[in-house]
Amino acid sequence: MGNTMSILTPFLGGLGLFIYAMQVLANGLEDAAGNKLKKLLQVLIKNKFMGVLLGFGVTAIIQSSTTTTVMVVGFVNSGVMNLSQAIGVVMGANVGTTLTAWIIASGEWASFLNPSNYAPLAIAIGVFMMILSRRKATKDISNILLGFGMLMVGISTMSAAVSPLRESEALHNLFIYFGENPLLGILAGTVVTIIVFSSTASVGILQSLAVVGLVPFNAAVYIIMGQNIGTTITALLSSIGAKKAAKTAALMHLLFSVFGTIIFVVVAMVIFNVVNPALASSTITQTQISLVHTIFNVGALMILYPFSELLVKLAKKISRVEEVELAENKLHLDDRVLETPAIALQTTIGEVGRMGTMVSNILNLSKRVLFKNSPSDIKKILEEEKEIDRLCKEASEYLVKISSKSNNEDDVRQVADLLSVLSDMERISDYCENIAESSKHLFQLKHTFSNTAKEELEHMVEVCVDSYKYALEAFIHNDKEIAEKAIELERKTDELEQSMRNGHMKRLSSEMCNSEVGVIFLDTIVNLERISDHARNIAEVVLAEH
Repeated sequence: MGNTMSILTPFLGGLGLFIYAMQVLANGLEDAAGNKLKKLLQVLIKNKFMGVLLGFGVTAIIQSSTTTTVMVVGFVNSGVMNLSQAIGVVMGANVGTTLTAWIIASGEWASFLNPSNYAPLAIAIGVFMMILSRRKATKDISNILLGFGMLMVGISTMSAAVSPLRESEALHNLFIYFGENPLLGILAGTVVTIIVFSSTASVGILQSLAVVGLVPFNAAVYIIMGQNIGTTITALLSSIGAKKAAKTAALMHLLFSVFGTIIFVVVAMVIFNVVNPALASSTITQTQISLVHTIFNVGALMILYPFSELLVKLAKKISRVEEVELAENKLHLDDRVLETPAIALQTTIGEVGRMGTMVSNILNLSKRVLFKNSPSDIKKILEEEKEIDRLCKEASEYLVKISSKSNNEDDVRQVADLLSVLSDMERISDYCENIAESSKHLFQLKHTFSNTAKEELEHMVEVCVDSYKYALEAFIHNDKEIAEKAIELERKTDELEQSMRNGHMKRLSSEMCNSEVGVIFLDTIVNLERISDHARNIAEVVLAEH
């Protein structure tokens, strides 16, 4: 018992440090590459191959194909991503997760990178940088160095802990048994990965055992295949309670891993039993584990990518799902995506842009009801305004969640900017409601504006609508030049409001205008001027972007 604990305790300690180090390293890389992650998401909509690049890029940075796939489930659940896009991301994620295995094996293929040489130094430098510097970029680098160093210390600790087992005949026979029975080897890899909730950590455990010469080549190959299946379980669990389409996305990941495993099990059995039987019983190294892991994932991608649509169809058939168009009155955001704040932020930007378009629609309706008695349009404005209020509230709550998840200063600043933009959009919809109510009152009075007032209002409305149109366009495309146009039109709206107010007062004093209609006229120009003020606020957020 004592001997068992002397092995198990340091091994678990090393495993815990390894998993924690992965998190620290991932956080450092994610914070350092936050803007790149956002840009990666922007290319997603182009085609499926771009989705593969996205899955690879995100997973290489956050070092977890599980997290990437859970995020994909969130995207599909919210309707931001369709299943054809999702399969590409899933395939790319499996390749991205191979990076850590190569980092762990670096000491073998480049002796100067041996953990004992540089891991303590990386930790020391990382700690000093964290303590002495307040700059965000420096702190990101310190987290990367700390995570990198601790990762190596964790793997070294696990390897040292199991070194007494190199003479264990029982353990050696167990691995031989796994090599001779592919299904058991795959099952072992699957179970260990489910237990530690990470295929990367599971591969790390296998590499720590390989250091002391415990793992035959054939057993390692089958266990690696099982690890790729095991990593799909978390995504399946995360899809519980989600829409059928999201469950289908998780199922696609499982199908991809299962079909890849079936193909490569056949290939492996031919190699081990026919082509090179001696290879099967030879001891595998850390570098060879990294190579097998990479060949399996890259090979599965190359073989199955041409059949990706068939995988989508099969997953749909199994889950009995049909994709539907996005509902305009729902917020297309999902808490699963919060695991990667930079990407959650980018999807929120897209949703804020969509809400801005809804505001633009009711602004155009408001322009119409000013001069035409249209109860149906007025009713639609009032209904849409309530929807916009609700969506803005939900989006604001989601942004607060992002802020609590991210330590990135740029992300926190952008959250504040987006909250400001949402507030401006919500206020613009309120002023549209005011205009609709004023128009309704005007037609109830059976009055209309004078020809002079109409001409002035038509001009001011056009300028006001254009100021918001440019502000929204500038926000969606992050275009400072267009933002300047919105600000210029806001200045013009201010000038028009003042001149129209003065002209109106003259008409009132000369009794050329009905007083009740005059009040509605003044309320309308005030509402229009305030709409342009909020359009300017949105444009200034764009201009303030670094």
